[in-house]
Formats: sequence, C-alpha cells, structure tokens
Amino acid sequence: MPFNAAFAPIDPSCVREAAASAPETSPAPAKEAGGPLSVLGRDVRVPLVTGGEVTYAALDYAASAPALQRVWDDVAAYAPYYGSVHRGAGHLSQLSTELFEQSRRTVAEFLGCREGDQVVFTRATTDSLNLLSAALPQGTRVFVFETEHHAALLPWRTHDVTYLDAPRSPEAAVATLEAALHGAPAGPKLVCVTGASNVTGEVWPVRELARAAHRHGARLVLDAAQLAPHRPVSLAELEADWVALSGHKLYAPFGAGVLAGRADWLVRAEPYLAGGGASRRVARGADGGVEVEWHTTAARHEAGSPNVIGAYALAAACRALTEAGFDGLVAREEELLARLRAGLADVPEVRVLSLFGEGADQVGVVSFVVEGWNGSHFAAALSAEYGIGVRDGLFCAHPLLRTLLGREGDAPGECGAPEAAPGSPSPAGEAPALNAVRVSFGAGTPDEHVDRFVAAVRELVREGARWNYRTEEGRCVPEAPDPAAG
Repeated sequence: MPFNAAFAPIDPSCVREAAASAPETSPAPAKEAGGPLSVLGRDVRVPLVTGGEVTYAALDYAASAPALQRVWDDVAAYAPYYGSVHRGAGHLSQLSTELFEQSRRTVAEFLGCREGDQVVFTRATTDSLNLLSAALPQGTRVFVFETEHHAALLPWRTHDVTYLDAPRSPEAAVATLEAALHGAPAGPKLVCVTGASNVTGEVWPVRELARAAHRHGARLVLDAAQLAPHRPVSLAELEADWVALSGHKLYAPFGAGVLAGRADWLVRAEPYLAGGGASRRVARGADGGVEVEWHTTAARHEAGSPNVIGAYALAAACRALTEAGFDGLVAREEELLARLRAGLADVPEVRVLSLFGEGADQVGVVSFVVEGWNGSHFAAALSAEYGIGVRDGLFCAHPLLRTLLGREGDAPGECGAPEAAPGSPSPAGEAPALNAVRVSFGAGTPDEHVDRFVAAVRELVREGARWNYRTEEGRCVPEAPDPAAG
C-alpha cells in the first residue's frame, strides 16, 4: 500500500493504484471537445410500446442527474478499502477517515467557503435546510418566496415566516425583499432563496438578494440544488451565509448532501441528531442523569456512522466538474438550451412557463404546457413511444405552478379525458389539469437527446399519440395491448 503513515491528502488516482484487488477501473475517457461528459446509463436501451427499443434519453436531470462515470469509477476503486471513520485504529479506518475529511475540504473549496465556515454532510438539500431550521436562534424571522421548492419552502413553519409573492423580474425580487425586511422588527432574520428555479430554470439574483438581506441585518441561505450542477457556486463571491445542495443532482449517486457556511448558529444550536459522533464527552451527572459536551465542529450535526461513500462520491463530482471546467460546460448547455427553446417555439400549442420573461438567464430546465393535453398523458407518451424520460406534475413547487398556470386547485386531471385529445380545447366549464411537463438536461446530455425530444413534441402535437393510455393510481400509463387485435 503506497499510503504513508501521515495520510497526506489522497486523490482518487492514488486509491485506484492501490486497489489491485478491487474490480478493474480506469479513468473515464476524455470527452470530445465540446461534447457531453461520460455518465452512467448513456447506452441503456428501453422498449417502446409500438415495438422495438431505443437508447434511453434521460431528460429529467432536475430530479436526479445520472452519475458521472468518473465518480462511479472513483467510488468503485475506494470500495475495497471501506472502513468506519474517526477513532478507528485500523489502517482502513484511518484511510477512510482521511478520505472523508479530504472530501469535506474538497467540497469547501468547490463552494468557495470562507475561513471559519463549516461543511456539514447531510442526506440531501431537504435535510440540510431542515438542519438549519432546527439551528435557528429563538425568535428568528424567516423570509421565503412562494416560488421555492418545497424543500426550501416548508422547513421554516415552526418559526415566524413571511411568504413573499412571486416576483416577475430579478429586480422585483430584490425590491420585494427590501420592502419586507424594511418593515421587520429587530431580531435574527433569515432569507431563503433558490439559485435557479427547479421549474423554470431561471437564475435568481443571489448576490443582490444577499446584499439586501445584509443591509437589514438578515442572513441568507442559498438553495443551490439546481444551480450548482450548472454554474459555479461560491459562498464568498455570492456573499451568501449558507448554501445547501444534493449530491444526486450533482452527478453523484443518491444519499449525500451538504450544508456549508457560517458556523456560529450551528455551534450554538442543539445537535440536529443526538448520538455518537456528535458528542465529545458523556458522563453520569450528580443527579443520576448524563452530562454531555457536544463537538463544536461539523461533527456536532453528523451523529451516527456517516455516509462515507456518499460524501466521497459528492467530492469526486466536485473534482470532476472543476476539472472539466464550467466555462465549457456552460457554453455547451446554453447551445442546447437555445436549440430546445427554438424547437418548442416552433410548436404554437406549447407554452413555456416563465417568471422573468424572455431573455432571462436560465440553466437547462424548461417547463411547459401543451394546449389540449394533460401533462401526465404527454409525458407518458414521450416515454412509452419515444424512450424519452421527462417529469410531469407540479415538481414539488405547488404555489409556484399555481401562479404560473394562473389557477387554483390540485386535480391533476384524468388521462384520456377530453382535454387530452390532441389539438382540442378543454370542455366548457372544466379547468385544464393542474400539471405541466418539465424537460431538464446537463453536462452528460448528448445533442441527439434534445433533438429527439423536440421532434417527438412536434409529432405528438401534430399527429397525436399512437397508443391508448389510462389513469392508474394517479399516473398515466399505456394500456395493455388487446390480445384479440393480434
């Protein structure tokens, strides 16, 4: 084993070289200039209800991005050396501890953390924001736009929350926040805002919002779940106080997330979970109970055996994106986005949903509705007849979708209802189904997937579905073939 006793910072190539007994792995092949990064599942074939099969087009990155091949290889190389972290005397425990803490340093660098900031490993963005909510000082007032994903909208309900109406421009977002904070009483205040919408893909003015918050003595937490896979995110440059994100949207496998930022509120708060790892010292007290001294490091909120592989995978994704270079990734994504938007604009029945309007800065996330179609029906047909995976529904952002669609209610509509007939309006007196279709892509998306999607949308709208569908447990699914029809 080439690792020295000091356990200097370890990179994946060192693990790979050491892993002689592990399954053979190698660095992912370099991508062609301007081409997509190599991701798992890029060659998966799926059946079509109309017969045959096709290579799957994964266009649901906003929900979960496929893992980078590079990340998977790094994890596979480490797997034989897996061990419990912290306090273990054995070689593999020491190796795993160093990999775990090196992963923390890698993530801190990726997120532009400042001196004194902490990086706490969590399960996902939702877990990160709930952790921060639990750590808020008593009496904290929270300000959050109705446009947020439920992971950022709901954790604050035990506090005094001000919900802000959806702004129609970045400037309006700043003005709305300024007005709300101006009238707020003294005391601790927190603003929660997304970096990029999981519905419209529009990029929010995070730095300007952070400065507005700070002018009024408030702090800001950034939900970067959708922003970090597409753009560089730096706490220092954006002037945010905390950032939360998920590994499974950042090209790592499921199960790991991060809350990074200022340590003071985190250190003063009771541990998010009580247990081993969070405690520095536990002893019986004179009253017969137990006395606990908690850690003041990130370990304070990481009780229990941590998800070492998840943290390592997340860090590997951060390294891979940094080495690939965001300039090239952003330029290619903007080309694909322009191609997608032009293709949808060529179909008059398609209405793209937007808060900020034409010309807004946007990542590779687009939601739309199609005249005469139930969104669930449309998405089911894309999957069953074209092998294209998208998302339909309200995308865990119900208040925002109601605002964008201009109506109330929760009914998703029935697959095959009159409104689902291609090109036909909804029956008089019936509201259209409250759902939409979302297409999202990223660094691993081939050009062909976007082109195939645009062609499929055009064909479905003009010619209709080639198969019959029915509603089953709230989902639109293809009907089984009629045996009598052969």
